[in-house]
Amino acid sequence: MNKPKYFLYARKSTEDDDKQVMSIPAQLVELREFASRENLEILEEFQESKSAKSPGREVFGKMMLKIEKMGNVGILAWHPDRLARNSIDGGRIIYAVDTSKIVSLRFPTFWFEPTPQGLFMLQVAFGQSKYYSDNLKQNVERGMRQKLRRGEWLTRAPFGYVNNPITRNIEPDPVKSKIIVRAYEEYVKGSHTLVSLSQFLALHGVAQKSGTPLGKASVKRILTNRAYLGFTKHHEEFFPGSFAPILSPTLIEAVQKRLEERAHPRHSKISHNFPFTGLFRCGECESMITAQWCTGKMGGRYRYYRCTKKKGKCSQGYLQENALALQIKEQLQSVSFPEAWADYMLKKVEGFEHDEIHASGNRLGQMKEDLKTLEAKLDALVDLYLNQDIEREIYLTKKDALMRQKLSLQEKSSSARAERKNWVEPLRKWILDSKRAGFLAQSENLHEMRDFLRSFGTNPALKEKTISISFCPPSIFARTRKGEFSPSPYSAPAARDNFVLTPAEVSECDLIVSFARTYFQQNSD
Repeated sequence: MNKPKYFLYARKSTEDDDKQVMSIPAQLVELREFASRENLEILEEFQESKSAKSPGREVFGKMMLKIEKMGNVGILAWHPDRLARNSIDGGRIIYAVDTSKIVSLRFPTFWFEPTPQGLFMLQVAFGQSKYYSDNLKQNVERGMRQKLRRGEWLTRAPFGYVNNPITRNIEPDPVKSKIIVRAYEEYVKGSHTLVSLSQFLALHGVAQKSGTPLGKASVKRILTNRAYLGFTKHHEEFFPGSFAPILSPTLIEAVQKRLEERAHPRHSKISHNFPFTGLFRCGECESMITAQWCTGKMGGRYRYYRCTKKKGKCSQGYLQENALALQIKEQLQSVSFPEAWADYMLKKVEGFEHDEIHASGNRLGQMKEDLKTLEAKLDALVDLYLNQDIEREIYLTKKDALMRQKLSLQEKSSSARAERKNWVEPLRKWILDSKRAGFLAQSENLHEMRDFLRSFGTNPALKEKTISISFCPPSIFARTRKGEFSPSPYSAPAARDNFVLTPAEVSECDLIVSFARTYFQQNSD
């Protein structure tokens, strides 16, 4: 006997388009997957949106006419109640089985064989009006799978989101989502434990029903909730969601790292009006340099800097703030650029940037290829799982890793369209900072000098009343090359005339910017 071919039939139980709109698409997906697994050949598909409680369905009648004319065919449906829920249509199906017009009935959720007992049970199934309630669990799970395919959230929205009854999905709450972002940003700074963060959330209205702060477990669930990345979860498995994420992958990964480190809170110190405290370390014992007020013999008050000696005995003396500021200005002047040099180098960077814009197309193309590769890996992984070639735990772990890689690559691809190459902006910033160092060397704003040194210099130390500051290799190289010249005293832009660089200066600028370009290219993220 030849293997029968099948008519696929899918139906939803109402003609109202606002109800069970997912039923037919969900059935089609499930039935096609079932046919693929069971190696069933589908001859034609029929779908209908009409109740089966009474006879008269046009699509069903058309299908039965074809069956009665052809013979030796089968029907593939989600369940017997999709075919008939009345005695006339049910009897028509059973009579077609008796006369061998229908040689097979296949249902993913119902077992049937063409025996007297099987036909009796099929007729009982057709007549059970309450079968819907018995079958409710499977219908709900089918609907959930379809919602997962659509990327919709299945249950009550997590904190930070709100359920939208119109789209049947979730969307970020205008207020609560900002609280989540703020909580993540606060925690990643390392200044909060889970307990202190729960108190922080309580101050912003996030607490238990009794008004007490959330427990540590609840706070940790908030800090590890993948829903904020745009993922939806079902049975410990993550799926891509169609709702907007609240957090970026970079921020949530930083919080996960902070959770692993189990950082302790940093206790804020009392602020003093000493501009250079917290900047230098003692060159002898490596304790921090602090400051204090001292009163002179004539009643004048002066600020002095000294070692805190918290690591033991230290022989280092005091240094007055004026002397310290003078040394800082000398350091800034040594690594600064004359304005004309900086302007010339910035024009060179513009040329570098123009070249990068042309090269960015190739990088975006490679990212698209990488995304396609990840998609193929995900499809292959699903196939392996459906074929039962890998365990569920391994499948979930690898799928989660691939989805996170995909999300990270998508973020990089979208940001790469608007951002320049990583090394171009640091190079431009370094030139501008070197130019700004010359302004600060002539300034009296000590707090601005301190803030600038924190970002431009490293390892500032004070020993024998002399400061030492490390700078990045391009600044050290530029300081060395500048030593071959005798630059004119620094002056503000409005007080000097424009002038053309000499060939020797152009050569030096080209050499410096070339060295800096190589350095930032090698150290770009």
